[in-house]
Amino acid sequence: MKQQGFTLIELVMVIVILGILAATALPKFASLQADARTASIQAAAGAVKSAMAISHAKSLVDGTDATASYNLVLEGTTVAMEYGYPADAAIHLAAGLGSEYANAAGVITLVSNTTCTFTYTEAADASTPASVGAVTGC
Repeated sequence: MKQQGFTLIELVMVIVILGILAATALPKFASLQADARTASIQAAAGAVKSAMAISHAKSLVDGTDATASYNLVLEGTTVAMEYGYPADAAIHLAAGLGSEYANAAGVITLVSNTTCTFTYTEAADASTPASVGAVTGC
């Protein structure tokens, strides 16, 4: 009689090998998630810096850069401005950040990881420009 199929030993060995492969791949996958979160929040910080530069340039051209509080239309979107830069509450809108980012009092947070943040400080007066802090907590 000819035997067909796998023996119990062969099946156990395959399961053991698959377990070893999974154990070595899992830490690498977890590391990639952290890198992806960091890259995402760094991209958001870059978008905020670009929005600051574009809106400030438009304010300089319009002559409104020394005005305390006004609205500026950027690509069809009305953005609240403070001294030539987007106001704290409007930077999210000016930079085009989606719902994956939250803005609470100038702290931009990645919603999927609330420790991954950077800060946006609006312009305090005509001689103090807005600024973006470093990305932290990722």
